[in-house]
Amino acid sequence: MKQESLAGSLAARERLPSTAADDCGITKPTAAPPATPGAPLHAEAFQQVVLAWYQAYGRKDLPWQIERTPYRVWVSEIMLQQTQVASAIPYFERFVKRFPGAEALARSPIDEVLALWAGLGYYARARNLHRAAQIIVERFEGRMPEDLAALTALPGIGRSTAGAILSLGHGRSAPILDGNVKRVFCRYFGIEGWPGQSAVDRRLWQLSAQLTPNTDAHRYNQAIMDIGATVCAPRGADCAVCPLAGSCHAHMTRRTSELPVPKPRRNIPIRQMCALLLHDEWDQLYLERRPPTGIWGGLWCLPLIEQRSDLDSWAARHRIVVTSIEDLPARRHTFSHFSLDYVPLLVRIQRPVFGIGEPGQTFWHPRGSACRVGLPAPIRRLLSEFGYFDPSE
Repeated sequence: MKQESLAGSLAARERLPSTAADDCGITKPTAAPPATPGAPLHAEAFQQVVLAWYQAYGRKDLPWQIERTPYRVWVSEIMLQQTQVASAIPYFERFVKRFPGAEALARSPIDEVLALWAGLGYYARARNLHRAAQIIVERFEGRMPEDLAALTALPGIGRSTAGAILSLGHGRSAPILDGNVKRVFCRYFGIEGWPGQSAVDRRLWQLSAQLTPNTDAHRYNQAIMDIGATVCAPRGADCAVCPLAGSCHAHMTRRTSELPVPKPRRNIPIRQMCALLLHDEWDQLYLERRPPTGIWGGLWCLPLIEQRSDLDSWAARHRIVVTSIEDLPARRHTFSHFSLDYVPLLVRIQRPVFGIGEPGQTFWHPRGSACRVGLPAPIRRLLSEFGYFDPSE
């Protein structure tokens, strides 16, 4: 294990933000193990404290831990980038059951991948998984690379995800820096500043590299993530049971509620649209595939128009005869960078002889039947409420 002291490199203390943490019901200690108050622990002592805590209290029965492979670690890490553990588990289990390895994922249609991802959000993650699996099959004979540069060259894999694949999947020594780890480091070392700043990001990576042991890195990395997820939570850090509390800057200075600092707030813009529920004479609903980028990229969806007054020109462009229109209550869906206020319009039409849209990019869905394609979660909820899907699916 690495022996160097961290105190000298940490004279200036800066702040970082956090991401969502999750508690999957692990048993926590009733009191923090003793630690010498004052300066941060040396790397080896830090590792020993973290590993001892993990041995007693860490999570060891998550689905991707029970049958650990580089592929399963990769899928779980991508899902957990924007999703809490408890929410990700059922998606992970369904996903790896259908796609047990890179080859199965690579040869499957993207529609099937998106359908299993629907509800997790951030659909670029699923598209990147699919494309990366194809590259892994084409260039690496279906095996996850064991090289940092090769991993980070794959779509959707950054340095921290690559580190998790190398350490948790391949058993190599590689640092990680997810949101939970950032939060632990920022509080423990009293680091000021926002992680979007390159200087802060470099400092955190230096800390992570110094603290990651040469052996047992997979257990250490899982342990430090678990401490962040289950003890050093974004709100209400449980310092009474934290193994690092005795030498934690934020705890000793009573700044756990201040560190790390969130990203500077900015006003979230609001976009407004109308979603068209087009019905033909046989009460079938029209769905079309969204463009690969933008809102709900690559998913199947209702047609979206900017405003109600655009319906006439949209219908004329698609050679549609509208027979009735009904405005439904407006809804809101919040994305990471903006909110979408949309009004569903129930539109009765006469189906044109030559169809609507490009072949293969549209279809008519019979009311009440199962829908197996990937739909955005808010659109699926809307259509389920109006009885468009089989309630048993």
